[in-house]
Amino acid sequence: MLFTDRDDAGRRLAEALRPYGPRHPVVLGLPRGGVPVAFHVARALDAPLDVIVVRKLGVPGHRELAFGALGEGGVRVINEDVVRRGRLRPEDMAEVERAEQASLAAQAHRFREGRPRLPVSGRTAILVDDGIATGATAAAACEVVRAQGATHVVMATPVAPPDAAARLRDSADELVCLSTPPAFSSVGQWYGDFSQTSDAQVITLLTPGARRDPG
Repeated sequence: MLFTDRDDAGRRLAEALRPYGPRHPVVLGLPRGGVPVAFHVARALDAPLDVIVVRKLGVPGHRELAFGALGEGGVRVINEDVVRRGRLRPEDMAEVERAEQASLAAQAHRFREGRPRLPVSGRTAILVDDGIATGATAAAACEVVRAQGATHVVMATPVAPPDAAARLRDSADELVCLSTPPAFSSVGQWYGDFSQTSDAQVITLLTPGARRDPG
């Protein structure tokens, strides 16, 4: 165990991120588990908190391999190399995109309860997750927030394996990671309590005023 729970991880990550406070960043949590960690970061930096909803676009028949990602605001990031090597047909790509776009819209509306997303254009964006395994979703989130106009992208996480951390340094402008243990099998092994974060918890933490009310 490295962290007691996500609250403990969030407070410790917040201390490492305090130097970013003067940049007036926007803090974005990856749902669901990244939001409780991001909550403490936003509180420590007195920064606005939002969720970043990203949907990976999986290659038909090999959904674990992403040919791109979708983000809010019509952001669409495509990996042309995967499209070319996979000989993906436009109609197959469009079908995947339609399904993921619907999921993205529903998830974003549910978490924010209809509130608009915080704009990141021209801002430093700090993306927070509770831990990173492969880094694929985190990398997609970095690309999406950059396409949304963020001028500086910081990926922050309590723990990640060394190889994933190295890959993320190519996706983000900066990576803040508290621990990169070589003997890594899962994120949960580094937490005493890694119970699932519910949609209701995410919604509560994102409610305006939540950071001013510890209860």
